[in-house]
Amino acid sequence: MFKAIFSNISNTIKGTNRFTESRIMSLLHNVDVPFEKATFGLGCFWGVETLFGGKTGVLRTRVGYGGGKAPNPTYKKIQDHTEITQVDFDPKIVSYEELLDMFWKNHDPTFKTKTQYCSLILYHSPEQKSLAEKTRDEFKKTSKDEVLTRIEPFETFYDAEGYHQKYHLQEHASLLPTLGFQKDDERLKTSHLASKINAYLVGMSTVEQFDTEVTSLGLDEETTKYIREYNVQNQGRGMTC
Repeated sequence: MFKAIFSNISNTIKGTNRFTESRIMSLLHNVDVPFEKATFGLGCFWGVETLFGGKTGVLRTRVGYGGGKAPNPTYKKIQDHTEITQVDFDPKIVSYEELLDMFWKNHDPTFKTKTQYCSLILYHSPEQKSLAEKTRDEFKKTSKDEVLTRIEPFETFYDAEGYHQKYHLQEHASLLPTLGFQKDDERLKTSHLASKINAYLVGMSTVEQFDTEVTSLGLDEETTKYIREYNVQNQGRGMTC
């Protein structure tokens, strides 16, 4: 699907979990194509990251904090910031308009909540600003309640702590070394493979999409089967924190 640079990681897996065979996989961590960024806040970022990570054309996702003015927010001291998800996407495959459509359809922008979980679009260009405002105005036409979504220029992205990155993938501790990761691994923030599997595991792609895309990721048969079982089991689950 992509003209890609493969990060060829030779993984020899030994252990006491289900991934006990010694085997080598060439895993697709890096995808080298022109991309654009989109940044959204629409609730708990564990679920939001799976929503966008499962979209065909999305290359990478990471979660963090933004939209406020206080310096160096953390999860325990988020201050005036919001939980946000940053998306690197290939505009030849998925458009910013499509990502905005996902944004509006997957949360209630009229719901009053604290700043940490508020509805937020941080735009990266005048074009994104215009499209965000246009889609907000369209949503207002069909809403009985006030739309509370903030649309503001992107300024600074503060990475969330390691345990938040690809949270649902990290729940599968035995799978991480198979994919070349450790717990709270920095590379979880930049890996194409991690973004996809984090979404697949919680059913945030159709089974048909999984079967089509998984062949490009460099996984072996046993690992593919394991992930597919969870994808099938979690169909229809939606965003989950």
